[in-house]
Amino acid sequence: MDTGFLITSFVTLFVVIDPIGLAPVFIALTQGTSAAYRRTVALRACVVATGILLLFTFFGEALLEAIGISMAAFKIAGGILLFLTALDMLFERRTKRREDKADQTADQNADQEDDAADPSVFPIAIPLISGPGAIASMILLGGQTSDFAGLAAVIGVMLAVILIVLALFMTASMIERLLGRTGITVVTRLLGMLLAALAVQFVLDGIRDYGLVG
Repeated sequence: MDTGFLITSFVTLFVVIDPIGLAPVFIALTQGTSAAYRRTVALRACVVATGILLLFTFFGEALLEAIGISMAAFKIAGGILLFLTALDMLFERRTKRREDKADQTADQNADQEDDAADPSVFPIAIPLISGPGAIASMILLGGQTSDFAGLAAVIGVMLAVILIVLALFMTASMIERLLGRTGITVVTRLLGMLLAALAVQFVLDGIRDYGLVG
């Protein structure tokens, strides 16, 4: 497996899922709850998100073929979607939406630790971790592999990113104090620049695969 492809896969998924940006959102969604409850929510959210991403990794391309969408077309559409996500990160619209959702859910669920108030599946697992960008990325990356070893490597990279998300969730309060709001903003914008470049590359690859350029 090409090391460059693995690095690209990791950077793509890390930027799209944005573990650092999710940490303060996780804190807001679980405010007023115990440390044990936070650990349970973090673990459940990561397990559910992993299952969703694996589902689309294995069956996403088959679904595209069934409805008549070529991989080249999906690369172009996925690249555009990721580019829009990058713009949101650069101009902080993505963070604002996450914070609004966190505040809204936290207000409804404050000081409640029952199943009805559990934010692990929605909105943490879906759409914050395994959102449209992450799903599109897994289908795109999986479609670029030609054998099971390559697909296993992509899944391994995805699991590594999810483990980073879990680790940051477990230490979210400390991370937020360490970076501060300014630090998180700077990191988010830097990741947004990287994602914009990767998104353009996906579009160019799709155009080339379609045969429009050599």
